Amino acid sequence: MKNFLIHTLLFWLFLLLLAATFSSCKPTEDDQSFAPISDEAGLTEALTQIQQSAQLPGFAVSIVKDDAVVYQQAFGHADIGQDRAYTNTSVQPIGSISKTFIGAALMKAIEQGFFTLDTDINEILPFTVQHPTQPNAPIKVRHLATHTAGLLDDYDHYLAGYYLLPGEDLTTQGAQLMQEILGSEQRSATPLATVLKNYFHKTGTYYDPDHFTENPSGTQWAYSNLGASLCAYLIEVATGQSFADYTREQIFLPLGMTHTTFQPTENSHAATLYWDQDVPLPRYGNDSYPDGSVTTSNEDLAKYLLEMIRGFQGTAQTLFPKAIYDQLFDPRLPAGMIPAAIGNNQGIFWFWEGDKLRHDGSDPGTSCILEFDTSDNTGYLLLTNADASTEEHEAHFIQTATRIQEAIFSFLGKQ
Repeated sequence: MKNFLIHTLLFWLFLLLLAATFSSCKPTEDDQSFAPISDEAGLTEALTQIQQSAQLPGFAVSIVKDDAVVYQQAFGHADIGQDRAYTNTSVQPIGSISKTFIGAALMKAIEQGFFTLDTDINEILPFTVQHPTQPNAPIKVRHLATHTAGLLDDYDHYLAGYYLLPGEDLTTQGAQLMQEILGSEQRSATPLATVLKNYFHKTGTYYDPDHFTENPSGTQWAYSNLGASLCAYLIEVATGQSFADYTREQIFLPLGMTHTTFQPTENSHAATLYWDQDVPLPRYGNDSYPDGSVTTSNEDLAKYLLEMIRGFQGTAQTLFPKAIYDQLFDPRLPAGMIPAAIGNNQGIFWFWEGDKLRHDGSDPGTSCILEFDTSDNTGYLLLTNADASTEEHEAHFIQTATRIQEAIFSFLGKQ
């Protein structure tokens, strides 16, 4: 039973694999349909219908078109037990969409001259990371940023990095689920440097040659959460600031994302995360925080999405000049290196799927989507405080996300 649950929990780490899946899904005959949508009121009505029929705890949507946020609304509950509505300022973690912020911070550090994409990571790190069977193949910054560094996640170890925050009630059903399935302990965070050195350095407590692929860096694509956090740690070492502080100062605050953080949040805006509608989860953190622990709101994340679209167009100047945005988004891998189910190429942590740039994210009790279409300068984001880790939860989320996407595309005139 535990092996099955661990297997299904990998979905939290790889929600991006749903990109092609739900994009091609069609509603079942049992789905309720809605009329073509031509205005905000019609979209709100359709999304309200979806929320009620899908019985998601809550979700929020923002839509960007032609250099502006043209729709922003939230539905359902941030907390069911307290009858607290999910709003545009409700905050929740966004899972692996966080990796796109590693990409943004990375490009800022490059712009500031700390290193380049072709810098050998061992010129930056205070400990050596060396491929055990390919010692002469240097791991470069660009390899970490495109999941081609030859690094692998040991999922038993990675999942154990999820911890329950001190003060959380361990007797609740949600807390017991996380303890049983993930082996989550109630404790404080382990420092990022300790986590990464223990995992990747040959003298580390958890080091294993199996943490590396058989092929040298730059030749094989293998999605790695810990590899992404190692990329974030390069920024920390080079700049002398914690990754969280650097990203806050260089990315969040310039964009006006004042309610966005890497820390688990307990305030009146925090959305409760749900295993299902009857089982709220306790507050938790992840030792490898850069790769999946951005906590943000619909309002804040829409500012980021709008900036990314403007950056691709060449009209944004808040974070970078156009040349840096071009480096962020340029496809960087040979054709066919990425599995077709994920996309057709990759920029710096952003995935290309046809004309779309996107990333999805999931963690216990949260499932999210962020994408924009470079062919018509439209994009949307979806935040939910619902789980999608078991086969049943996953199927339900895919179906619901597909219906939400169809409503959005109808509003945008894309159907």
